[in-house]
Amino acid sequence: MTKALKGVRILDFTHVQSGPTCTQLLAWFGADVIKVERPGVGDITRGQLQDKPNVDSLYFTMLNHNKRSITLDTKNPKGKEVLTALIKSCDVLVENFGPGVLDRMGFPWEKIHALNPKMIVASIKGFGPGPYEDCKVYENVAQCTGGSASTTGFRDGLPLVTGAQIGDSGTGLHLGLGIVAALYQRTMTGQGQRVTVAMQDGVLNLARVKLRDQQRLAHGPLKEYSQFGEGIPFGDAVPRAGNDSGGGQPGRILKCKGWETDPNAYLYFITQAPVWEKICDVIGEPGWKTHPDYAKPPARLTRLNEIFARIEQWTMTKTKFEAMDILNKDDIPCGPILSMKELAEDQSLRASGTVVEVDHPQRGKYLSVGNPIKLSDSPSEVLRSPLLGEHTDEILRQVLGFSDHQVAEIHDSGALDPPRKVAAE
Repeated sequence: MTKALKGVRILDFTHVQSGPTCTQLLAWFGADVIKVERPGVGDITRGQLQDKPNVDSLYFTMLNHNKRSITLDTKNPKGKEVLTALIKSCDVLVENFGPGVLDRMGFPWEKIHALNPKMIVASIKGFGPGPYEDCKVYENVAQCTGGSASTTGFRDGLPLVTGAQIGDSGTGLHLGLGIVAALYQRTMTGQGQRVTVAMQDGVLNLARVKLRDQQRLAHGPLKEYSQFGEGIPFGDAVPRAGNDSGGGQPGRILKCKGWETDPNAYLYFITQAPVWEKICDVIGEPGWKTHPDYAKPPARLTRLNEIFARIEQWTMTKTKFEAMDILNKDDIPCGPILSMKELAEDQSLRASGTVVEVDHPQRGKYLSVGNPIKLSDSPSEVLRSPLLGEHTDEILRQVLGFSDHQVAEIHDSGALDPPRKVAAE
């Protein structure tokens, strides 16, 4: 079947995580993604967190599926010629360089637009315009400056960053949507445009419910937060609320059978109002259904610690999977805390393509995530990541139409290959 983005060619100047997340998603949808890498070095993550010597790391392989790799020294005159040709033949250029790097390479937006008026230039930056726009940003910095860390953790503890890469991968997903929107608009205007996503902005978008609560706080305490029921006053900013639910329905992480030895023997339990009476029956408190202290949601807000302690007495008699089976029969919202080991071994995730096994010529077989977005008419296929410069000559010949003589000239110029080491006399 035809892929959704078949025929779209992406010039991928991204590295590490945020940009490669975006371009990998586009590649999964069928775009031809040409990853430009430094000769002899490549994307820095090829060598980061290596678990096997002299083999591309999982960090790199899991972010660069379905792409082609070309090595190119953009400071070399011949390298600039190749880059110019690539700009003319591609639809989108994606980059997550530091501020001003593309300009210093000699390819500002104005020049790119002149070379190819249809090209979309998509960029990930740390911050948008303002006092910090020239600052370099990494995952945890984005989480801290985007409002996530200040609202994550327990009230009496440090701010915490989350294990989910909402700064890098989250911003990459935002950029992917922006690129697809710009491609669609181009079908009507015929013109490319710039697409920019700041990591701070992306994190704030994902933390929007906390911005909601900041405004609610101006009109009174946040009653669904545990500290309200504990009689602890609120300050002038949204506090950390542990594992309280952010959706208005009180929720907690509760111990399950085996918690003493299993760090993941827990269940997230939400006391949703429409199923409150069913909750009372399951945990053996039928009297709570009519008792004035428990029957209505407002009355329960000051007693959440007591209520969840009683629910936990019940969950501790069940494994997290037993509890989920029982609760789901009554539509009581809950979810087991699944470890990465459990997710890796989940056969339903394998069957749906959410977790895939990939074969790499140097690494062998490994697990990776597949495309989380499923299209009924164009299912995604996950192909291995490219070796450094694996497709250089293929791209020069097939994409740019260079002759064998031209390819040889470019190689001789040193624009494609790592600098040769000169032996000492």
